[in-house]
Amino acid sequence: MTLQAADSLLVVVDMQPKFLAAVHDAERLRQRVLLLVRAARLLQVPILHTEQNPERMGGTDPEIQAAIDKEPIRKMTFSCWGSEQFRSAVDGWARADVVLCGIETHICVAQTGLQMLEEEYDVALAADALSARQPAMHDIGLSRLRDAGAVLTHTESCIYEWLHSAEHPAFRDVLALVKDAAAG
Repeated sequence: MTLQAADSLLVVVDMQPKFLAAVHDAERLRQRVLLLVRAARLLQVPILHTEQNPERMGGTDPEIQAAIDKEPIRKMTFSCWGSEQFRSAVDGWARADVVLCGIETHICVAQTGLQMLEEEYDVALAADALSARQPAMHDIGLSRLRDAGAVLTHTESCIYEWLHSAEHPAFRDVLALVKDAAAG
């Protein structure tokens, strides 16, 4: 599966500070998610983001929330697909390819990806923009999703597939984001 911007939807799962505080390599994760979000915005890839039990766990990381600049989908189910509001939003975009990033790889991300695969979406996992409390949990989640048919990829792979060519009108702006992320 090669990602196309016109066919893709970026799903940012539960990037809430209370969860971030517990995950492995949280700041790297936060920066990789920010890179994907900013590139998606430039390339007009729609973004949906969720919050797990926000009344108890708080809202989305402020910098990520500002970069997305729209209301999150609040959920109580671990799988995003378990939320009727999420399913409706996904259906409204009519995109076949879903790129998942966020927290936690083996729980909310895995359940979301598995259910979306069952619904015949093509699922790509931006592996460097996913995490869990322990690296082993992350690895098991990735393996389970890959075994079910999801594709493992890297944030830069997603972005450059969305761009398709250095002739894309947003290429220089996106390149600047990638370089800035690499420097940080």
